[in-house]
Amino acid sequence: MTNKEKSAELVSKYVHVFNCPLCNSPMEVVDLKSLVCLNNHTFDFAKQGYVNLMTRSTNSHYDKKLFEARHKIITESDLYGLLHERISEVINENIEASNNESMIFDAGCGEGSHLNMILDKCKNDAMIGLGLDISKEGILMAAKNYRKLIWFVGDLAKSPLVDQSCQVILNILSPANYKGFKSILAPDGLIVKVVPRPNYLKELREALYDDKGKNSYKNDDTVSLFKHHFHLVDILNISYTEELTQTKLINLVQMSPLAWNTKKEHIDHFTNQGLFNITVDLDILVGVNKQMKGGRG
Repeated sequence: MTNKEKSAELVSKYVHVFNCPLCNSPMEVVDLKSLVCLNNHTFDFAKQGYVNLMTRSTNSHYDKKLFEARHKIITESDLYGLLHERISEVINENIEASNNESMIFDAGCGEGSHLNMILDKCKNDAMIGLGLDISKEGILMAAKNYRKLIWFVGDLAKSPLVDQSCQVILNILSPANYKGFKSILAPDGLIVKVVPRPNYLKELREALYDDKGKNSYKNDDTVSLFKHHFHLVDILNISYTEELTQTKLINLVQMSPLAWNTKKEHIDHFTNQGLFNITVDLDILVGVNKQMKGGRG
C-alpha cells in the first residue's frame, strides 16, 4: 500500500468530520485517491499522503528551509520539551481516558512536530491527530515525517471540519480564527493556545535588532481576545533557558521570521558564539466554550 493509499484509508475512517471548504457539504473518500463532496468538488491525495484543500493561491515566506530548521529544533533539542509536557498534561487531565476517540486538531501546525510530540507524550491511542496549515511546504514535510496523523493544506477561515468535531484545539505560536474555533470545538472540548511572553527568545531578538526594546512581546491583547471568545480555565507560564550548540543556533535563526530583514553580519556574530543559552518564556492559555464554564470543576 502506498503512503497516499494509507493516508486515504486513515481519512476514510474519520471522513464524517470533514466538510467541503467550497460548499460545506459532506465528503467521502473515493478509490483511496480523492476526497469528494456531494457537489463533486474533488481534492486529491498527494503521493506524500496529505490533501490540499486550499481554494485560492497564497504566497508565503515560510519555505522548505525554514521548516527543515524548525523540525530540527523541535525534534533534536529540548527547547520546547517542557511545553510539550505541559500541554500533554493539560489534555490528559481534561480528556477522559476511554475508548472514545478524540480529535486533536493543531490549527497552524507548520511541519507537524509540535502535534506529534504532544500526542507521543499523551500516550493515548484513542487520540486522533489532525494538522492544518496554509503552507504547502510545511504540510508536505509533516506528511513525510508523521504518517500516522492526518494532514491538510488549508485555510482556518474555510475550515474543512464540521461543527463540534474536535475535542481539543491546539494553536501554538500561530494566528487564531476564534469564530472558526468556536464552531468546530465540541461542547465539552478544550482549546489550548500558546502565546509568547516578553522574554521569549530575547537573546535572538537582541542580537538581530539594534533597538533592544523594539520587538518585546506583549500578549495582553491576545489574552483579552481569548477571554472574549472562551472561558479561560487557566494560564500556565513556562519560563526557562536551554543551552543550544552552534548548529542549533543556526537552525533557530533559520526558523525565525526575525531573521528575514536582518543583516548577515548580525546573524553571523550571533551564531558564531558556540554554546549559548536561549530563553523560552510562554503562556499556555487553556479555555473551554463559554456555555460550558458552569459544567467543569
